[in-house]
Amino acid sequence: MSTEEGIGDRFQTQTKYNREEMRGWRLDWANKPVTYKRYSSTPRIKLSDPGHEGGALLWEVLARRRSQRRFADSPLTETEVSQLLWAAQGISCRSREHAFRTAPSAGALYPVETYLVVNSVAGIEPGVYHYDVEHHELEQLKTGAHRQEVARSALDQGMAARAGVVFVWTALFPRSKWKYRQRAYRYVYLDAGHIAQNVALAAVALGLGSCQIAALYDDEANALLAVDGTTESTIYMTVVGRPG
Repeated sequence: MSTEEGIGDRFQTQTKYNREEMRGWRLDWANKPVTYKRYSSTPRIKLSDPGHEGGALLWEVLARRRSQRRFADSPLTETEVSQLLWAAQGISCRSREHAFRTAPSAGALYPVETYLVVNSVAGIEPGVYHYDVEHHELEQLKTGAHRQEVARSALDQGMAARAGVVFVWTALFPRSKWKYRQRAYRYVYLDAGHIAQNVALAAVALGLGSCQIAALYDDEANALLAVDGTTESTIYMTVVGRPG
């Protein structure tokens, strides 16, 4: 068994908290990153209002959740996509000062952004979209079919081409680093896990199938979304479709 220390070992060691380093740290409130990312000049799609009541029982949904890699050649509906996006990290409650989301986030900083590659959804043109959480809308970044492009970026996994939609999550690292410095990277990946689990359970509740994808070609996925790979980078995906 090799004892050579790799980058993962160093990451775990160098992002540990200790009492001495925590003392004297103050937040720079004047330079706090903005909460919402927006594409101001893109076409927008207002999504159907998500349902908040009824539906499948939680315990049944948990028992039925499985990774689904085979999908029928049948489109999803706009209503289903709306519900999935809201489940991912939609706003569940608003107060005067806060907008609470369906998934938790360290420090309520929400560094994870949701993008959607639409392959086959009735009422939504194929293309690449960004989810505007605040307004529950899709911002259209690219039009046309991107099935093969997203599948290639997902380590050549064909299920990404066959699914109705592919959720692609990025991290805007400065949002979390503003408070947590290098420890932020641990929290970003935890946040993404919470979000992906919500989508997996919501898919079951809607009678759909999903599979989570962490194996991806980072640079290719970033190019698909036109993000820089440094300040913002792809970290996770989920495919969703009708079970085949």
